[in-house]
This record gives sequence, structure tokens and C-alpha cells, in this order.
Amino acid sequence: MIAWQSTYWIWMLPVLMVVGLIALVAGVFTLLLIIKLYAQYTCGRYKERTKMDGKTVIITGCTSGIGKETAKELARRGARVIMACRNLEAAEKLKEQIIDATRNTEIVAKKLDLASFASIRAFAEDINKTEKKLDVLIHNAGYAQTFKKAKSTDDIELTMATNHYGPFLLTHLLVDLLKKSAPSRVVVVASSLYRLATFDLENPNPVDVLPAYLYYASKEANILFTRELARRLEGTGVTANCLHPGLIDTGIWRNVPAPLNWGLALIIKGFFKTPYQGCQTTVMLAIDEKLEKVNGKYFSDCKESSLSAAASDPAKARKLWEISENTVKLEENDPRL
Repeated sequence: MIAWQSTYWIWMLPVLMVVGLIALVAGVFTLLLIIKLYAQYTCGRYKERTKMDGKTVIITGCTSGIGKETAKELARRGARVIMACRNLEAAEKLKEQIIDATRNTEIVAKKLDLASFASIRAFAEDINKTEKKLDVLIHNAGYAQTFKKAKSTDDIELTMATNHYGPFLLTHLLVDLLKKSAPSRVVVVASSLYRLATFDLENPNPVDVLPAYLYYASKEANILFTRELARRLEGTGVTANCLHPGLIDTGIWRNVPAPLNWGLALIIKGFFKTPYQGCQTTVMLAIDEKLEKVNGKYFSDCKESSLSAAASDPAKARKLWEISENTVKLEENDPRL
């Protein structure tokens, strides 16, 4: 009897281990699904039906993710949407998709590489010549890299060039058109992940720093830039606000290498918001009539949110501004803020 029982458990133990493993995996997936559904149910959503007929909006980096959903949503509301994208071929395809879906033919795709000062200047010159007004400038484009270090064509660390210095220069070059179109708005997509890093004023071109860290630092730069921009725009009729869209299931995570991306993919699908959910606060800041005079604030889930002491430091914001002016090499005839 004892021998038979021993043989029985020898055969049954692997079966029980497999069943237990399957139950564990199923439990994890169920838990992730519940968390995801809860996040979708509780996330902020802009419910107003405000229209944008007659308004012109520029959105950077909108061939995928949050930017794509923002462009579609503002097109549905009647805006003239200028998609400013590095990949013009992808932008043209998306333009046709948006026109088909919304029946709004006022969709334009233009080339813009925020990591190239020359590209930014060419884009801004084109806009200033061809557009009569600019009601909303949305800085949505973002770049994230994990370990691979790279520089822009202007010898600037690529993450900082794309996420901060490029938008800084573009805003300067379009500010006169924004003022002419007042009341108008600048909306900057930042991230609460700024709390994981700090922008080093002593090393504004951090080519020697891990790129993964620099993404977080660039998000603090976004916030500091927005707050100083808002201060300088007081009384002009142009406002500037920034936001945390949430942790979003977008292509910005594609540069995370294996095997780290295996576990991250599970977390993203289980916890992160969809791009449509992620665009809600951007849409609100772009069009909500109650926010017309709100300036220099930080939002999350369609409501105002708090900032850390470092991101709220006006002295640091002013110093970053001065550094940025030197880095982007403003020319004599460029507008000043």
C-alpha cells in the first residue's frame, strides 16, 4: 500500500504543479483585467461637446498614440488640424483616415522633426506664411530611449532635443501668430514621471547620462518651461498649461529591450490607459471654455493637480529658460518672450 501511494504521488505531483501554475497565471490575468477595467472606469474623461469650428490647431507627433487620438477628437469637433510629424508618409495616411472617419477635410500633414532646429525653423516659416491664425499649439511629441545614447543633428542629446529644446524653439517661432490669434493656448504633454528625476541645470546637454533617466528629466523641463512661458505670456491673451496624460499603452515604450519588455508588456496591458483615454486631458485643455483664462497650471485626469516643490520653483524655471535660449541659438530677428 505504501509503495502504491508513493508511486501515485510521483505521478500526481507534476500534474498538480501544472494545474497550480495555470491557476496562478489565470489569477494574475484576472487581477490585471479587473485593475484595467477599474482604471478605465475611473479615469478622467472630457464630456463636454464643445465644438472647434473655425479654430486652427497644431499637434506635434500625432501619427500614433495620444497624438493620433487627439487629432481625431479635435477633427470630430470641427477644428482645422495641422499634424506636425517627423514621418510625413505616416501622417499623410492618417490624414486620409481622419478625413474618412470625421468628414472634416480641414486636415493638413506637415513635416516637422523636433530634433532638428533647421526643420523647426522651416516648419515655423511655412506656418507663419500660410496660416492666418493659430488657436492652439499642442506639444505632444515625445521620445524615450532606454540605454542607447544618441545626439540630434545639432549635437544635442536626442531625448532633450526632442522633448524640450525643440518645443521651446517652436513656441518662440510661432508666438507672434498665437498672440495675433488670441485668445489662444499652448498645451504641453508632460508626465507625472518627472518625479523620478530632475533637470540638471549644470549639465543642460547631458550626452553622458542614461537616456531612460533623461526622459523623466525632460518631463520636469516640460513643466518648468510651461510655467515660465505662462508667466511671460500674462496679459497677451495666450495661456500655457501642461498635463499628465496617465500611463498610456503607446509606442513610446517600444525601445525597452528584452527581457525587460516581456514583463513590461504584461504590466502595460494590465494597468495602462488606452491612447483615447490618454488624450482626454489634452482635449480639455485645448478647448474647454471655462479654461480660457487659466494659465500656468498642471492637470491630470481632467482636473488640476499638484506639483512637487522642484517643478514649481520659479527660479529654476527662469534659469532653464535662459539656458534654453542659448541652446537653441535664437537669432536676432526671432520673436522673444
